[in-house]
Amino acid sequence: MRIIIVLFLFFACGAYAQPGSSLLKWNKEGNAFYKVSSGAIVRIDLPDSKETVIVSAESLRPVGHGRPLAVRDFSFSADGKKVLIYTNAKRVWRYDTRGDYWVLDRGSRQLVQVGRERPASSLLFAKLSPDGSKVAYSSQHNVYVEELATGVTRCLTSTEGTPKLINGTFDWAYEEELDCRDGFRWSPDGLHIAYWQIDANKIKDYLMLNTTDSTYPFVVPVEYPVAGEAPSSYRIGVVDVASGINKWMDIPGDPRQSYLPRMEWAANSTELVLQQLNRKQNESKLLISDVSTGRTTEIYDERDSAFIDCKDVWQDGVIAGWDWLGGGREFLWVSDKDGWRHVYRVSRDGKRETLVTRGSYDVMGVSRVDEKGGWLYFMASPQNATQKYLYRTRLDGKGGPERLTPANEKGMHEYDISPDGRFALHTYSSANVEERQEMVGLPGHASLARAVAGVGGGKEAAAPGGGVGAGTGKEVLFFGVRTADGVDMDGWMVRPSPFDATKKYPVVFYVYGEPAAQTVLDQAGIGANPLYTGDMAKDGYIYVSLDNRGTPAPKGRAWRKSIYRQIGRLNIRDQAMAAKEILKWPFVDSSRVAVWGWSGGGSSTLNLLFQYPEIYKTGIAVAAVGNQLSYDNIYQERYMGLPEENREDFVAGSPITYAKNLRGKLLYIHGTGDDNVHYQNAEQLLNALIAAGKVFQFMAYPNRSHGIFEGDGTREHLAATYTEFLRRNCPPGGR
Repeated sequence: MRIIIVLFLFFACGAYAQPGSSLLKWNKEGNAFYKVSSGAIVRIDLPDSKETVIVSAESLRPVGHGRPLAVRDFSFSADGKKVLIYTNAKRVWRYDTRGDYWVLDRGSRQLVQVGRERPASSLLFAKLSPDGSKVAYSSQHNVYVEELATGVTRCLTSTEGTPKLINGTFDWAYEEELDCRDGFRWSPDGLHIAYWQIDANKIKDYLMLNTTDSTYPFVVPVEYPVAGEAPSSYRIGVVDVASGINKWMDIPGDPRQSYLPRMEWAANSTELVLQQLNRKQNESKLLISDVSTGRTTEIYDERDSAFIDCKDVWQDGVIAGWDWLGGGREFLWVSDKDGWRHVYRVSRDGKRETLVTRGSYDVMGVSRVDEKGGWLYFMASPQNATQKYLYRTRLDGKGGPERLTPANEKGMHEYDISPDGRFALHTYSSANVEERQEMVGLPGHASLARAVAGVGGGKEAAAPGGGVGAGTGKEVLFFGVRTADGVDMDGWMVRPSPFDATKKYPVVFYVYGEPAAQTVLDQAGIGANPLYTGDMAKDGYIYVSLDNRGTPAPKGRAWRKSIYRQIGRLNIRDQAMAAKEILKWPFVDSSRVAVWGWSGGGSSTLNLLFQYPEIYKTGIAVAAVGNQLSYDNIYQERYMGLPEENREDFVAGSPITYAKNLRGKLLYIHGTGDDNVHYQNAEQLLNALIAAGKVFQFMAYPNRSHGIFEGDGTREHLAATYTEFLRRNCPPGGR
């Protein structure tokens, strides 16, 4: 449940950025990177930013085609002689992960399509073998390998005649909540492929109804395990590419009462390393599997009284990869077991570990491991949970963190660092500074001679400076508030413009409030409301957002995990108690208080409106979970426990439990084709409101998904509906 982390970015881009898609393609030496420019693939040499065409656009024109391939992504073989091209991408649930693949032989200039006999745009996660002679890919739930010299293709797996036995990729829940999509790995020697097999045959289908694309409606089934239902079972297979012989790993535990979110080759071609989570996701085991025998041994066990996060949480949705040191003798591991999220060195057998990042702060992300130089580069913000900066520390754990981001650039920073740690693409913005990008040298952070156009977001570096309200045109003010419960919360505010402190203005709260996202971030776009068709500040609204306990702010384990079994209660009370403090401000009109949110924020909106009707007078909820027992098992059970053990917590946190308390004005919005938070939530909520005799406004968007963006005029209509309701029920302007 991660939609609308920053609504502004979603509406600006029109789609979800695929995890890892913005990373630069560095060469091995770290002194150059590759990118697409005007249809060609070019190399940018550093530090002088010299550009050289490596693959011309014309060489990517297939025989008989009128135009070159539109390159969505690309990768080189290990020797650089072949280029794998990804094109014609199509969406799978959230991301464009299926499409067509072509291979260009740079020597012979021969361009051939991979998987020509498969349906168009049906290939996923194609990868060249380590020696560049083959390509493996997943298509329609099977894993294939193709010999490039002969074009001969073999299927390495079997679906056993069912569409729910999934090889080489994942089901809906694994993709949505564990960021698992790419489900197979070449061995380093290229002789084997290890892959996940997910068996969703016992998972019940949620039947979405499509009433718009044909005269007669038809159902769209989605295998969707709700809270209280066992997950899909898993197996890990290792197939010998030459013979096709498959070996299943003997993994301990019940595969229908656990998850396996991570699997990689263990720095050799004879073993795999796995991460296994129990059903409640409060115990993590690391396992080593011998691929010849299938024998699997536990090497590391971690337990938490609440829940354990996976790598995707601190790596921007990227769950693949494993950070090995010393040729496989050690690996890096991230844990918040000491109260802060830190990086540890762990021996291969799991018996020895060394704390690498020391101090009372959270590691927000690992940016680069420079083993040769002996440095770990990571993101953190010890003093301000709304910001993010680059630090480094010695890999041996000796010494403290060294901040590399300039002290005068306060806000949000991202870095894509070269393998040797000498260069980085630096992206910087704040709430009042537009985003800018530059190539910098590290560790000194000096800008290189000139910016490289088209890297990352395609913006050239700009001179340091700012302005008010980057992306909003208005100044965003950050503040702290302490509630009556003694909880210190961060918030931002955009005040009316012009602002008269002698008048009282309506306040609109934007809320998310669940463990998947923060809303109070010092970055460009914060403070914008893409659903308001006018100018909120000029119209006379105060716009506010707050981060309650349980949001993923870098404030330590206790802050983040206090919400365990308390979604819909603790976060709602925090928001309401903070709102009470804000209503004491002399320029706030307590009779005109609105709140809105999307997805988890929609759930929070409903709970605030229903549980604290004396505070919130108007609410707009979009695509909300009205009943926690209807949402998927991985997310809901991770943060709430198992319904068979504590069902009362799920009920106590669900908006439908409190629908009878509605006193204010409610606009509820949902897409009928929502595969994430199903339309069922809307109708259960409507029934509860109707039974309680409550009058409200409802807008259903036919066959739209969770993002409600498909179809002509959808976004414009959504914004117009939102704005009209807000202005009518929470009138703008000072009084």
